[in-house]
Amino acid sequence: MIKTIVTTTINKPTEALIKFSKMKDWNLVVVGDKKTPHKFYEDNKDIIYLSPSDQEKISKRLSNLIGWNCIQRRNFGFIYAHKMRSDIIATVDDDNIPYKNWGKNLMVKKKIKARVFKANNNVFDPLSVTEHKKQIWHRGFPIEYIKTTKTKYLGKKNVKCIVQADLWDGDPDIDAICRIANSPIVKFKKFVQYTSNNISPFNSQNTFIDGKYIKFYYMFPHIGRMDDIWGSYYFQENIKKNVGHIVYASASVYQSRNQHNLTKDLEGEIFGYKHNSEVLKKGVFKFLPKKSLESYKEYIKLF
Repeated sequence: MIKTIVTTTINKPTEALIKFSKMKDWNLVVVGDKKTPHKFYEDNKDIIYLSPSDQEKISKRLSNLIGWNCIQRRNFGFIYAHKMRSDIIATVDDDNIPYKNWGKNLMVKKKIKARVFKANNNVFDPLSVTEHKKQIWHRGFPIEYIKTTKTKYLGKKNVKCIVQADLWDGDPDIDAICRIANSPIVKFKKFVQYTSNNISPFNSQNTFIDGKYIKFYYMFPHIGRMDDIWGSYYFQENIKKNVGHIVYASASVYQSRNQHNLTKDLEGEIFGYKHNSEVLKKGVFKFLPKKSLESYKEYIKLF
């Protein structure tokens, strides 16, 4: 089985990336940007490094449509992992330090028993059933549903896992309003994996995806911090529950978060605050800027 980790960075190798690069049975693909200190990665034999010129060789048009100095360059890593015929593709952030058990409890491509939840608003907040449910909510979950959402436990069910979204201790990449208001540093208790009959957001910071379906996961540029979230919604528009489920699992990383401007994070999520609930009803494509939509059309051609 070919297993590949994909990430982006503008930093020197972080503690997280050094640990990921040393993992047996995993390839690490680092997608560079204009600000990345390239030599640190080009000289590291444990890393497959995609320089800016490497990315433009894959598709100059896609590169131009995405633009530079943005996390959405990670899409080139997904393309490269697909060309490697990766069976499982993990998307991670460079400030998510893996625990020793990271990647060792893989459920992707397997039929597993999971707890199943149903939400009254037809969108499931995966953090709403954790012990921190009063403190945090998932980035991309419609904020107008926060006070009205209710979840019902339906029991355990055998499901096929095609996306395994592991949670994150520390300072995770949650909703900006939540972070500004609560400044949460969290530690999740271990739990039995769970899923939902409803669509639900997952992000790109610690997630394992069945390589067979990676062309349906795209980090959309030009929509701020909804890039990976709308990618998760689009993925679920195309992959129905009879094909497989999004399964949430215990935390397998500690996020020692890179420096962030919380006001800029908030500004980057306003587009989602305006449109998330409508996207869930009408689909992602109806709300994408033209350049973002064109970039996805170019992305899909490369598979």
